[in-house]
Amino acid sequence: MSRSSVWSARLSFLTVACAAVLLLAVAGLRGSVALLLAAALGGAAGLAAAWWFLTHRGLWRWLAGTVVVLSPVAVAIVYMRHRLLWVVIVAGVLWVLAVAAGRQALTGPGDRPREFVTAAPRSPYLIMNPRSGGGKVERFHLVERARTLGARVFLLDGPAVDVAEVARQALRDGADLLGVAGGDGTQALVAGVAAEHGVPFLVISAGTRNHFALDLGLDRKDPSTCLDALTDGVELHVDLGLIGDRTFVNNASFGAYAAVVQSPAYRDDKTGTALEMLPDALTGADGPRLRLSVDGTTVTGSQAVLISNNPYTTGDVAGLGHRPRLDLGVLGVLAVTVRGSADAARLISGRGRARSLTFRTAPAAVVDADAPAVPVGIDGESVMLPTPVHCVIRPAALRVRVPRHRPGARPAPPEMDWTRLRRLALAGRRSTPEVNV
Repeated sequence: MSRSSVWSARLSFLTVACAAVLLLAVAGLRGSVALLLAAALGGAAGLAAAWWFLTHRGLWRWLAGTVVVLSPVAVAIVYMRHRLLWVVIVAGVLWVLAVAAGRQALTGPGDRPREFVTAAPRSPYLIMNPRSGGGKVERFHLVERARTLGARVFLLDGPAVDVAEVARQALRDGADLLGVAGGDGTQALVAGVAAEHGVPFLVISAGTRNHFALDLGLDRKDPSTCLDALTDGVELHVDLGLIGDRTFVNNASFGAYAAVVQSPAYRDDKTGTALEMLPDALTGADGPRLRLSVDGTTVTGSQAVLISNNPYTTGDVAGLGHRPRLDLGVLGVLAVTVRGSADAARLISGRGRARSLTFRTAPAAVVDADAPAVPVGIDGESVMLPTPVHCVIRPAALRVRVPRHRPGARPAPPEMDWTRLRRLALAGRRSTPEVNV
């Protein structure tokens, strides 16, 4: 363990102690307990009301929404009447600092995927979607720059284009690298062809969200920098997910999200469609009942199941931060099972995740349902697949060519493990070597 990690752990506990001492010193023991109880009750009411807002329609929804808004206001009024609002603000800042110091202490040395030095491609072929990402292809002059670097460019001019067949034809014509400037769904289709033929694949971050580019460490602000890989690049060997016979680079989602995205109205009115469909999707009144089988575990009745190409970090409720590695050879499998407002409140607050969240890593998973087919969101694109749906990982299936110099993926923020943090703070003092003079 490093000396800085030890001191960061001690700083985290010191900051927590300062927050507690501040509250006790200003409000006293009895007042502190009462005020903390008021905050807990207000928070619980707000979380329960949020679940009602999502799972009901009409008058009940808007009454619940009113409670969501007013519960923190009521807590703030209680503290203001006791002239302690400033204490809450200061204590909140101290807690933020404590968590930041704790995560700094728990962060291990970052390990990067292995890079392979290979010859630059002689005949690269790039498929670009000029509409993707709000017109990034034109805004960053990607076509002109790619052609200057010797690449052939194919522009997608309509939704009916068979992107996979375009990629296969390019290989028949002698292409030795395939690349895509577009969304993750298009990336996945061409990546599957590249993996099938063993040629390198180039990711150009010209999509809207660029999740795959993020986890590869590419620059999402300036997609033109991805083209540097054509002349000064290295290769990463990453895994691919396979759902049925279709490749995915990010994830496949089942349940509430997939059902909402499947609606024809979703594209024109995302918020309105989601609010209309979520009550039935979250309560199970509409849609198939899911059954997940993974690593010897079976989970039934989940509102949402997410199967990802390598696991996401799990510091947030949904577990959708990012993937620190894409070469671990496993799927990340997450199922959310909420059976009422109490479960929802515990899940959001972080106190009941073990009951509502199932998280596994495994080379394969199966999602079945009480229906012949289920909606699935594959890298953001909605399709219907026959059940049961089989998902597997393909280790090191894809050769991705990336620029030698790139921003790099963000380090994975560790979860706050207070037991481990305490051991680190105490063991650091015991393990300090003695100096003999």
